[in-house]
Amino acid sequence: MTALRDGAGPFAAGGGPTLRGESAGEGPPIVLCHGLTATRVSVVHGSRVFERAGYRTVVYDACGHGESDPAPAGRGYGYPELVDDLEEVVAAAVGDETFLLGGHSMGAHTALGFALRHPHRVAGLVLVGPTYVAPLGPESLAYWDGLAEALERDGVEGFVAYVDREQAIDPAWRDSVLRFTRERMLRHRQLDAVLAALREVPRSRPFGGLEDLESIDVPALVVASHDRADPGHPYAVAAAYAERLPRAELISEAEGSSPLAWQGGRLSRAIAAFADGLEDFQRRVE
Repeated sequence: MTALRDGAGPFAAGGGPTLRGESAGEGPPIVLCHGLTATRVSVVHGSRVFERAGYRTVVYDACGHGESDPAPAGRGYGYPELVDDLEEVVAAAVGDETFLLGGHSMGAHTALGFALRHPHRVAGLVLVGPTYVAPLGPESLAYWDGLAEALERDGVEGFVAYVDREQAIDPAWRDSVLRFTRERMLRHRQLDAVLAALREVPRSRPFGGLEDLESIDVPALVVASHDRADPGHPYAVAAAYAERLPRAELISEAEGSSPLAWQGGRLSRAIAAFADGLEDFQRRVE
């Protein structure tokens, strides 16, 4: 696979670990970053809404995830490296264009780290299910370490069982959560690399604190999930991001509905509508 800045197809990027992704459609570029233990299909779940709406979608597997290479010796999986990798993807698949940047969970934090480094490259941000508010305390780190230990000891089924045991999933959503969890874990080529990321990402900082978001002066769409179905991505955290970002809109699903973050078609339509409203974005890329 080779670098690809126009049109559709697979690409590879990165001067260290090789990052594998794909580009689809034609038009203004939308770059999407996935969450920890997920892959490039997990942000909008394979939806093709963007391509039909006249946008070019760029997705990729983060270092150590999916089809991408693990980190080489001496290199970690923290947010500084994740943002470095996103820079490589942008150079390979977008070039110098202004683009819409989005992500889920870890991917949302990575997108913010990129926007803080490169405030003039991003036409808008889409932040789905952000979770970071401050360095994690011992209780939260113990959860992630336990998840890593379960994966190391018992593989994918151990990972799924740990999620089932520790997340206190609402019975109405349990089957869906466990099915999604198993499916995403089975997409990884190298579980040892995912294991390393599980131990490093929660201990890393994508930025200092929420006050840093006040300097990001681009339109932002923040997508929250209600806590009953998705307690791992608290509604209150997404609301705090929307409050801090100067030009943010907060959206979510109706109470009792499946989280918007889980609905690829509906989420994509919401993002496309947001992109359609970015007049400056449209003007720059025409």
